[in-house]
Amino acid sequence: MTVLAPASAEPHRYLQAQIRWHGLEIAFWIAALLPFLLFKTYLVLASQIAITALFALSLDLILGYAGIVSLGHAAFFGLGSYTAGLLAKLGWGEPLTGLVIAAAVAGLVGYAASLVIARFRHLALIMITLGMGLLLHEAANSASWLTGGADGLQGVRMWPLLGYFRFDLYGVTAYTYSLIVLFLVFLASRRLIHSPFGLSLRGIRENPVRMPAIGAPSSAHIRKIYTISAAVAGTAGALLAQTTQTVSLEVLSFQRSADVLVMLILGGAGRLYGGILGAIIYLVARDQLSGFNPQYWYFWIGIMLIAVVMFLPNGVLGGLAWLRAAWRGKTA
Repeated sequence: MTVLAPASAEPHRYLQAQIRWHGLEIAFWIAALLPFLLFKTYLVLASQIAITALFALSLDLILGYAGIVSLGHAAFFGLGSYTAGLLAKLGWGEPLTGLVIAAAVAGLVGYAASLVIARFRHLALIMITLGMGLLLHEAANSASWLTGGADGLQGVRMWPLLGYFRFDLYGVTAYTYSLIVLFLVFLASRRLIHSPFGLSLRGIRENPVRMPAIGAPSSAHIRKIYTISAAVAGTAGALLAQTTQTVSLEVLSFQRSADVLVMLILGGAGRLYGGILGAIIYLVARDQLSGFNPQYWYFWIGIMLIAVVMFLPNGVLGGLAWLRAAWRGKTA
């Protein structure tokens, strides 16, 4: 006699299958160590990529999985950056505690914003998040006595990491620190996404009206993931302030919000690795193209973005997944 598994076991089997590590994932994180061996002169760029990838990951949590469109996500990045910078300026330059405090401040503001965000969808979300970002940018510009205004925050001095490792000009400590934080946050995000909560988020993305009928409170879940996303973005901002020891109004700019959205589109939203891959493609392309043509490098970025949207509408990872599925179907 065949015993059928209960229906409730199917989601758990799916999640267990998803949470297993694959060979390509392991190879990716091993490859992240290559700059220490092969590209030592690019360690500063590598640290910027790791920080930006963390920021893109924070946006992917809300856009790729919960369907929350945001054009003002730099607000939380900037909050984390200014929090870490102000702590160092006031005399507390310990990186790890500064990182935690910055994440907490950004998460707290993110939770307050989520009370509004959870009530709207689509175009209204774009306008609200854009407005919040612009308001915070102008508030920071006006409060020059605190933020330094257009001149930036002066006097940011970080202590050595763990009391031993100074943030040198070559980027060794910066990349090590940024990569470790990125990996740890990625592990937590991976676990979160491949959980019943993560499945609920994907259901909310597809149909937020029906989800409460099966016991998933849409508004509460949106508030939770938005708060988590804000805290991760604040962590990325704090990393930038600590590794560069500078903070400027640019961390709150609309340009930063737009850039990270472009990175997510390039890599593929809703895939965790999409934001990381998009950050690598975008920043490496910017570095090379700006050296080739400093005035018009955005022209080539625009062409690259149009090509990806036209031929790979689900991003680079989406295109690779389609090719893999097509190859399997052909061989079968």
